[in-house]
Amino acid sequence: MSKQKIYVTRSSMPELSEYIEEIKDIWETHWMTNMGAKHEKFRHRLQEYLGVEHMHLMVNGHMALELALQALKLTGEVITTPFTFASTTHAIVRNGLTPVFCDIRPDDYTIDTEKLERLITDRTSAIVPVHVYGNICQVEEIQRIADKYGLVVLYDAAHTFGETYRGNSVAAFGDVSCYSFHATKVFNSIEGGAVCYSDRLNEFGLSLFRLKNFGIRSETEVDGVGANAKMNEFCAAMGICNLRHIDEEIAKRKRVVDRYRECLQDISGIKLPVVQPDVKYNYAYFPVVFDEQVLGVTRNEIYMTLAAHEIYSRKYFYPLTSQFECYRQRFTEGDTPVALYFSKRVLTLPLYADLALADVDRICDIIKSKLQLGNKEG
Repeated sequence: MSKQKIYVTRSSMPELSEYIEEIKDIWETHWMTNMGAKHEKFRHRLQEYLGVEHMHLMVNGHMALELALQALKLTGEVITTPFTFASTTHAIVRNGLTPVFCDIRPDDYTIDTEKLERLITDRTSAIVPVHVYGNICQVEEIQRIADKYGLVVLYDAAHTFGETYRGNSVAAFGDVSCYSFHATKVFNSIEGGAVCYSDRLNEFGLSLFRLKNFGIRSETEVDGVGANAKMNEFCAAMGICNLRHIDEEIAKRKRVVDRYRECLQDISGIKLPVVQPDVKYNYAYFPVVFDEQVLGVTRNEIYMTLAAHEIYSRKYFYPLTSQFECYRQRFTEGDTPVALYFSKRVLTLPLYADLALADVDRICDIIKSKLQLGNKEG
């Protein structure tokens, strides 16, 4: 059991020797960016692992979202959820689109399809659902609604790397799925992201490629205004290395999650993560909801108690993106009461492949001791 600081996550990394071996030939070629050999090797291996035919690698997950939305040439309103990371909402707004926030399901925190259809107007052009904590959205119902109204579906799939639903890769649902390979994710390439897309989008892939590469069509022709969102060779090399070990890393994460469940199950007032049927999980996060009316202790008190022991959890997601200062007076938090409720009570506990089970026990013992003290004081 470690007495060192424990953070909410820690990046998975290969052995240093493995990474050095992977990047060695970069010193021979001096090709460090612009879709070099490492980029292409990583892309092909990732497509095979995720079971998709079409993919663009990106500099990070946010640019994957933002440029994918731009390549879709959307207008008007986009239905999404405020129970997400800032990137999702920012990508929509930065494209000149209006986010329309749908509430979430109380069991798995994904977009509530029973409330989705009523939000569709003649200005709606797309749905941007978010797979949350590794929980999969109701993909069949979302697609049914999208088909009924002729809407594009772009998934924020940042939490679901490598997951499958009913044997199908999560990356293959909808028209587009966007991934983040940030250092804090289950799978990382230091920084990075990817856009996976379907055959239905004829010009999308070419548009996205130009957008991520300054709008360049050829050596002498630039026919659009683009950005620079290319993944460099060093990030691609890290992705290649980490992909070799991803299944082992996920198995280690499962051990940690199983131990958390064993320690915290059957405590009245604590809601542990749901286990969805037919989902092969990656064990990305372990969100725990604390009901202060039952426990006599708030989420924030648990957070501060853990921090006092140099254990750093995360209020994830809090606040809702609709509550951000930059969106003040644009949105009404009361429109999504379920999301608001959970944002004030959820805490993601430390979770990474190398987290010692003894440390999981210590984290849980601290939580249970605080709960016992709260009950006595109550």
